[in-house]
Amino acid sequence: MEVQVLIKANAYYDSVTLMAISKKMKNLPGVLEAVVSMGTELNKELIAQVGMGLPSVTAAGPNDLIIAVGAADAGSLEYVLKEVEQALVQRNRAAKGVVEAPKSLEGAVAAYPESNLAIISLPGAFAAREVRKALENQLHVMLFSDNVSLQDEVQLKKLAHDRGLLLMGPDCGTAIINHVPLCFANVVRPGNIGVVAASGTGTQEVTCLIDRFGGGVSQVIGTGGRDLKAEVGGIMMLDALQALENDPATDVIVIISKPPAPGVTEKILGLMKRGGKPKVVYFLGGDRQIVEQAGAVAGCNLADTARKAVALANKEPLSTDWSCVTAELSLIRQEQAGLAPGQKYVRALYTGGTLCDEAILAMQEDLGPIYSNIVFDSRFMLPDSAKSMKHTAIDLGDDKFTVGRPHPMIDPTIRLERLLQEARDPETAVILLDVVLGYGSHPDPAGILAPVVKEAKKLAKGQGRYLSVVASICGTYRDPQDYADQQAKLVDAGVALADANIKAARLAAAIVKNGA
Repeated sequence: MEVQVLIKANAYYDSVTLMAISKKMKNLPGVLEAVVSMGTELNKELIAQVGMGLPSVTAAGPNDLIIAVGAADAGSLEYVLKEVEQALVQRNRAAKGVVEAPKSLEGAVAAYPESNLAIISLPGAFAAREVRKALENQLHVMLFSDNVSLQDEVQLKKLAHDRGLLLMGPDCGTAIINHVPLCFANVVRPGNIGVVAASGTGTQEVTCLIDRFGGGVSQVIGTGGRDLKAEVGGIMMLDALQALENDPATDVIVIISKPPAPGVTEKILGLMKRGGKPKVVYFLGGDRQIVEQAGAVAGCNLADTARKAVALANKEPLSTDWSCVTAELSLIRQEQAGLAPGQKYVRALYTGGTLCDEAILAMQEDLGPIYSNIVFDSRFMLPDSAKSMKHTAIDLGDDKFTVGRPHPMIDPTIRLERLLQEARDPETAVILLDVVLGYGSHPDPAGILAPVVKEAKKLAKGQGRYLSVVASICGTYRDPQDYADQQAKLVDAGVALADANIKAARLAAAIVKNGA
């Protein structure tokens, strides 16, 4: 491999731009590797791992731009380097065509003094410093970054609490504040249901279903996935819960998370008891009884949680328990019809972590152990996340898959590759998928997924098998991707669509449970 590295000192570009350029360059003829990134330690490590760790890479600093390209021959190398330069020039021209954005938090505060919230998305090692600045400027913070130390998280959340501010995160991807969707969020009808959650796609699923069932949301506050650990103590969950109790626009409160640490559970349940508003609580895989003993309504799954919240908001009787939802028998039979005798496993490929959690909980009731990279039971942790075994559910948005590349809800390339990998396995009966719409997500997730589904089905058919593909769409009809168009593309590709993630998971399980 011919390798060349260029270093541009003090040339800052945002990570999304650079990832897009890297991906484009890797698809050029003759290119074997292409990494265009800032010179952070993590990025330099990634470049070394693909065989381009030259001394100039090691010497680069975090403010330097690294262009590292490996090609089959010198001609291809020269061509791709010119293409990178051209892409950077085009990006600069585009940037000059819009109002210049502030280059620092101080500049943003000076330019927009009326602001009261900052969204911070930086490499984790640099994020804590900026969060502290924002809090000291009396700004609420949504911290999208992950890889922030637990020690920093605790200190910053205590600072936010002392100042009466919210710190949503680290690793907080979803919020709707004053009806404005932030980061990964959907266009949901305004209403009187407030949501506080340590769950990204779980929040999206519940808010989208609230919208579909006729309800709406007042505020949606994320806490970050570690907030309910003993070390953090649920600082933001408690503050957000109290804020919703005090919010005159909120009549019903929804809480979504994995089960908190025992001491944190007691604090949350204690606050819930003291509050005067009805609440629906869904602790994934948790004890429903302790929720009900605290005077709240326990959700059985994400859809059930949404439906019960809407019923409470409308002062209607609580709806049927959705823990036992099943798919239509005719659809199950239809998907089972072509399965070969050796096809016996579900392979779930999720872009949303909480949606994957919910699918694991639902399918294991019917199928037994589900192997995964985000297991509830460590006995069923996949030894290698790149290879499925028996029934498997993978969260492709897990940190292991997103180092140095965009989240699969933004760039689904990793899932498309894995889908074909699973289709080649003669033991695969069903591939289960989520399709997440809304701001932040790919502009046409079904459009990019459908041709690969067709290819996967064709591949299986060529080997005398039928490949069942089951999916649900997490989104609303007001999302920018056009919900109906997304549905049509998936149906045209032969996908069996369910109208909620829990139903899709149960359909997938039912197909293999009594199938071939």
